[in-house]
Amino acid sequence: MQKIVLICVCALFCMSVYAQQEEQFIKKDTTQLDEVILIGQRKLSNYRQEKTLSSIDDYLEKSNKITMLKRGNYAWEATLNNMTSERLNVAIDGMQIFGACTDKMDPVTSYVDVSNLEKVTVNSGQQGAENGHSIGGAIDMQQPSSKFYGTGLNMNIDMGYETNGNYRTTGLDLEYSGDKFYSNTDGIFRKSDNYKAGNQTEVFHSQFQKYNLSLQGGYKLSDRHILETNIIYDKATNIGYPALPMDVSLAEALISSITYRYKGHHSLLQSWESKIYFNTITHIMDDSQRDDVAIRMDMPGWSDTYGGYSKAALHKGKHKLLVNLNSFYNRSIAEMTMHPNDPNQPDMFMYTWPDIRTFYSGVYIKDEYAINAFEKVSGALRLGYHNNTIAKQTGLESLQIFHPKITDSKNRLLMSFSAGYKLNKDGYDALFAFGYGERAPSVSEGYGFFLFNSFDNYDYIGNPNLKKEKNLEFHVNSNVHFDNLKIGLESSCFYMSDYIIGNTDPSINSMTIGADGARVYKAIDCATILDVYFNASYTFNKKFAINSSVGYNYGEGKNGMKLPLIRPFSYLAELNYNTHMFNAALQFEGNANQSRYSSFYGEDETPAYGTLNLNLGNMLYVKSNKVVLKYGIENLLDATYSTYADWNNIARQGRNFYMNVSFVMR
Repeated sequence: MQKIVLICVCALFCMSVYAQQEEQFIKKDTTQLDEVILIGQRKLSNYRQEKTLSSIDDYLEKSNKITMLKRGNYAWEATLNNMTSERLNVAIDGMQIFGACTDKMDPVTSYVDVSNLEKVTVNSGQQGAENGHSIGGAIDMQQPSSKFYGTGLNMNIDMGYETNGNYRTTGLDLEYSGDKFYSNTDGIFRKSDNYKAGNQTEVFHSQFQKYNLSLQGGYKLSDRHILETNIIYDKATNIGYPALPMDVSLAEALISSITYRYKGHHSLLQSWESKIYFNTITHIMDDSQRDDVAIRMDMPGWSDTYGGYSKAALHKGKHKLLVNLNSFYNRSIAEMTMHPNDPNQPDMFMYTWPDIRTFYSGVYIKDEYAINAFEKVSGALRLGYHNNTIAKQTGLESLQIFHPKITDSKNRLLMSFSAGYKLNKDGYDALFAFGYGERAPSVSEGYGFFLFNSFDNYDYIGNPNLKKEKNLEFHVNSNVHFDNLKIGLESSCFYMSDYIIGNTDPSINSMTIGADGARVYKAIDCATILDVYFNASYTFNKKFAINSSVGYNYGEGKNGMKLPLIRPFSYLAELNYNTHMFNAALQFEGNANQSRYSSFYGEDETPAYGTLNLNLGNMLYVKSNKVVLKYGIENLLDATYSTYADWNNIARQGRNFYMNVSFVMR
């Protein structure tokens, strides 16, 4: 522990001269870390060239602090600051939404598409507490803002093809924009066969098919009052998960909301936004396409969430104040039915999530005070009430086998706060921040019943008696500019108490055939995670630029226990060429070998790797219409590799040629 504290202190001291602003708009620029990732679908960008039809997972993976945990070719799980979804707040336009899969095969990000979104805001630690409590930070996927352009009817057509996996994508976007009314309808279809790893090795059960439809409309009640509605319908079928023992026959979501917006006309109330929303998810796991299964299983899950928020931005003198009142109610239920191969044996049924009802209501307040033109200080506070209730009596009785004294309801009061100092002058900028946060256990951590984890080969059982997980964090950024050279350095240190993780219980027999045993979630005394990133970019002229990034991460629990899924040393270097009508990027990225791995939680030493990518783009005009062409080669050298974030060392894609075309008609 002393070693970790010493590293944190050294990192804070070394970077105490400069740091970057808390939130910046970027075009995949590795020199900026707290990000608003722009989803520029039909544009040519200068940095880290994107396929026009990249999935939202691809966009998120370009962020320094986000790594996508892969169980297959679809529905990757975002990790932020080396923390998985339990410790993050992942929202869509501030709406809370929760997956319906006990194995986390349907993260929130899997139910939207880039066609639905305008940008993604990534905030670290307690800087991401606006929409809810978290430890590691927040990811808010934001839909397009009001479109009262008065430009009439517009249409966009997108098509894409990739050789690896015979991956096909088609999209259509219809938009009408008037002075008082606008509407937008977009749909996208994605389908992939099994992909191939390096040396043309087929990865079986990696296929998927996905439809996504979005409807958005708005009416301007007056110059300052707007009413909007949004509906997203997403349906994925025939999804293979090569790293898991089961596949998914259906992952379906309906996400809807109604929003009222007010733009202030005086100095005090700048804006006011209120939203009510509802989303429902159905997720069905099955192993009907797998051979030689010891026992057939059907595992459906459902998650319904009702909620709303009302937030206002105020400006008085040197103060900028944000107030957000939000609340949600979620119902999560999951079942498992086991069908023995012997027809004379009866089916076996149990609830893996015994109809857990979660109610939350809270308030977030942030004040930013401008000391002068160069310096600002800020403080934020979130207070919330959290309740879990077990609605199924059979589920309660099942959990009482292991936790005899539990009741059907558990209340928690949650708190988080943060404070920061920002300095922004010519040639450098700075951010110093600290915070404290709490979170309640997730549904699986608190109430899961014999959830099989194929990563460490153990069944997991929830613990309703878990304490709140608590975190104290320190965060510093630094950016300095020397003419054409930009250098950035960032470090975050998280010290968590009552850290929730599974612990082996030898008195409990596993239920899954072939499992090594059973683990029950418990809270260990402490854990520490340290992240350090260094970024640099150099602009040779208006056309040529080079940028690079290296990162170091460290995670340790009590008594030197290695935490799982901690990213090893990582690096990226890229050369960019850009003109108005053409751009290109050559990228080299990779990780060092993962020498600090947690064998107790199923990890092994992942070898070092490096991949080379080439991305190109052209833009053409035909009268008033535009054609955007993006093409390139991913994993140019056809490397065979897997990373620490690939579940059970599943191999990543080998060489892939792709081409995307967008027709923008005005």
